[in-house]
Amino acid sequence: MASGLLLSGTVAALVTAALPAHDSSTGFVDPPPDKIVINVATVNGSGCPAGTAAVAVSEDNTAFTVTYSGYLAQAGGNSDPTAFRKNCQLNLVVHVPQGFTYAVASADYRGFASLQPGATAVQRASYYFQGSSQTAFKTHPLAGAYNDNWQVTDVTDWAQLVWAPCGVQRNFNINTEIRVNAGPTSPGRVSFMTMDSTDGDISTVYHMAWKECPGS
Repeated sequence: MASGLLLSGTVAALVTAALPAHDSSTGFVDPPPDKIVINVATVNGSGCPAGTAAVAVSEDNTAFTVTYSGYLAQAGGNSDPTAFRKNCQLNLVVHVPQGFTYAVASADYRGFASLQPGATAVQRASYYFQGSSQTAFKTHPLAGAYNDNWQVTDVTDWAQLVWAPCGVQRNFNINTEIRVNAGPTSPGRVSFMTMDSTDGDISTVYHMAWKECPGS
């Protein structure tokens, strides 16, 4: 586990992929030499009940990972009417070295879906800082018939990144959700979508971009 890492709740340390070093075409800079510290303020939602989600930061300061178990939405058949949508709101306090700010440049999600003919599903995520009106939304639809693993990546252009305010500590929020609609073709048969993998977990990796604050 990376030194200086502060976590609350169930925790798993995972090493994740790094962003590239400075690239003049994108504005990316190397991550600051000091360790970032992530404090998990809250993890709430129907898709991440207590004890089913964990957060870890990579050793190279360029990414953090959320691991889920039990994140499943379903519809059709005898499914609970409220089970068609599941969500998870992750509220993080990210401490970064003085003179730097950060944004989430991309996010990788994967899971499994079993959708009957006519059924549909969607994976959606939003990213924003507390007190900021700027929010990034990403949506990925899926249509039945489908019975396989799924994987999507949210990529944000440099100019559209939602940056942490320089010199101000603001909690960072990531709100994910999955929805399933049984559709008119096979309403009596269950369709479902999970954020998981064959071992029962999903590792969602959030890759960070860095830039220096003005005047630093």
